[in-house]
Amino acid sequence: MILRFSLTLWVFILTLPALGSASEPPKVLVSVAPIHSLVTGVMKNISTPALLMKGGFSPHSAHLKPSQMRSLSQAEVVFWLGEEAESFLKHPLESASNNQQIIKILDLPKLLLLPLRQGGVWEKHDRITDNTADSHHERATQRPENIDSHVWLDPLNAKIIAQAIADALSAIDNERAAQYQENAKRLIFRLENLHLEVGNVAAAAVNKPYIVFHDAYQYFENRYNLKPAGSVTIDPDRKPGARRLREIQQKLQDTNAHCIFSEPQFPSSHLKILTGDGQYYSGNLDPIGIDIPPGQNMYFILIRRLVSDFVSCLCQIYAGEEFTEDAPTVTPKQP
Repeated sequence: MILRFSLTLWVFILTLPALGSASEPPKVLVSVAPIHSLVTGVMKNISTPALLMKGGFSPHSAHLKPSQMRSLSQAEVVFWLGEEAESFLKHPLESASNNQQIIKILDLPKLLLLPLRQGGVWEKHDRITDNTADSHHERATQRPENIDSHVWLDPLNAKIIAQAIADALSAIDNERAAQYQENAKRLIFRLENLHLEVGNVAAAAVNKPYIVFHDAYQYFENRYNLKPAGSVTIDPDRKPGARRLREIQQKLQDTNAHCIFSEPQFPSSHLKILTGDGQYYSGNLDPIGIDIPPGQNMYFILIRRLVSDFVSCLCQIYAGEEFTEDAPTVTPKQP
């Protein structure tokens, strides 16, 4: 049976029995690399969690290998996003051992959850104009019926996730609770600095419309006031039809957008019909960091790379036969 976080993390923690012996930390498995990076930070100098899905995979069409099924069955604690993002894990986790603790990230309290956007072009864009933690908590009061599951792309959500990871592991492994909490404190400090750093860099790209290949960046766009005009496809595993491409072409013209972003895990040939005449710049965005080595720094590399990729395309200025970047730089605080 899959454990779900209840209305408050405290209530959830009371339901978690202690695992393992007094001398060994629990065996932890995490489904995807960005969340694995946060778990690794919380478990620093205690143990290293295992990562289930590695490399360039699409969670929209993933399938478990026998070796991954074994890893899943041997883990004592499993962190996963939820069936909204990882439907391929739903049935394996439902048949998990009763002694296995399974923690669904999308059920964590206090997360800001955004609804899926409908269609491929977006006329209205609900922006977060107040980027403070208090505003984040005020907005995280209602659960949308259909959730956009890319929650990790908002660093303020990452702070909530990091603390929840520490609280859950502290309840499961009380012997090391103080160390989990101290690691979470340091990780959250780094995430706060990351948020400030990214906000300063992203400011150069505000109000510059663009098109993405598929709608994966809403949390990042909302947090840093970016201006997406639409996505080429709703289902990234299906080639967009002629009607959708005509809609996107019209949207590009209507909004004066000049950047179209592809993704490394999906065929770039889908975009050639839009960028073939050289009228638009093309960029590359990666929401899961398929080529970033896993570990506690992976999340920070992912978010810094994402803002750099946005700004480098959206802030290009034509200079003869070359393009230069017109983007601010910022030196982060030291943790």
